[in-house]
Amino acid sequence: MTRHYPLSDTMRAFVARTQSYATKDPSITAQRASYERMAADFTPPRPPGLRISELCLDRLPTVRLYRPADLPPATGWPTVLYLHGGGWTLGGLGSHEFITAELALELGALVVAVDYRLAPEHPYPAALDDCLAVWRRLRSGTLGEPVDTSRLLVMGDSAGGNLAVALCLALREAGEPQPGGQLLIYPALGDGETPSRTSCADAPLLSREDLDACLAAYLPHAGDWRDPLALPLRSGDFRGLPPAFVAVAEFDPLRDDGERYCMALREAGVDCEFFPGHGLVHGALRARGVEEVEALYRALYQALRRFLR
Repeated sequence: MTRHYPLSDTMRAFVARTQSYATKDPSITAQRASYERMAADFTPPRPPGLRISELCLDRLPTVRLYRPADLPPATGWPTVLYLHGGGWTLGGLGSHEFITAELALELGALVVAVDYRLAPEHPYPAALDDCLAVWRRLRSGTLGEPVDTSRLLVMGDSAGGNLAVALCLALREAGEPQPGGQLLIYPALGDGETPSRTSCADAPLLSREDLDACLAAYLPHAGDWRDPLALPLRSGDFRGLPPAFVAVAEFDPLRDDGERYCMALREAGVDCEFFPGHGLVHGALRARGVEEVEALYRALYQALRRFLR
């Protein structure tokens, strides 16, 4: 399956471990259960020195808050709103704890994970509406933790990267303050033919067929495919958006989405750091200890700390 993709031995081992959880049952219930088992296998024990809580608030999705156990800074916590991947159909509060818990400790920050509604039961714009609602509660300081609104970032991987960009576009449309930065890991931002969708059509862990199925579940109505809040590369105007860090994976049909978004931001006068993800596959954020992935984490943390200064 991966023989014509020149992956390192350690990356191949990660792919094999991930694929060992795949199920042939196409039902969404079975697919979600398989994804949760895989995610749990890659989630280390919760580190000491971390306070974790959940909030179930009226008209809001459940959120999980991660922060150091120390007292908050006088100005409030620097904060990262984390929007998980999973093709808009999979994942939840626990699926990305491998990174949300680490972010909180490494950055000395509040990290907010959002259990947004999933497709196909809840197609576009349900997930985006949920993320916007949580963002607005964060900005207003009504999620139970003091937040430094001058140091508030949005971050997401894959479908979560899509939602992070859409959130920024929606805030701009509404005339509301932008995050201090957007951090995107192999984001899904467009549709149609791109070189990477062809050259990586059968890439490990995300094929072109997988991608098309996810998009169809999230965007069941023809008009949604023309909406920049559903597919942000449809926007013709990226002015006024926050500075960005965009990382892609070399062997991923979504590779060109991130690169094109970064180029569009730069053309609009927005600072964007691009990480080309040499040797990476989609989903590699979980592959800690793999040299290529550790390079991504080093660049990611450097960008996070720069945005939170």
